[in-house]
Amino acid sequence: MAKKFQITNNIRKFRFFANEMTQQQLAEKVGASRQTIVAIEAGKYSPSLELAFRIAHAFGAKIEEVFSYEEKEY
Repeated sequence: MAKKFQITNNIRKFRFFANEMTQQQLAEKVGASRQTIVAIEAGKYSPSLELAFRIAHAFGAKIEEVFSYEEKEY
């Protein structure tokens, strides 16, 4: 079986618990476009390490609370 690694995130959950912060508000807070936040949240784009840290910092969370790197078998 082939193994593949995937970055997953809890951005939607963190936005909900941050007074239902919008994707646009998060984008402005971390210096990214709304489209980038949409793609990261949907798992279609992996953020740079710097952006991942900025997103976690925006929620007052540790990076590993927001993002995880998981092995998937296919």
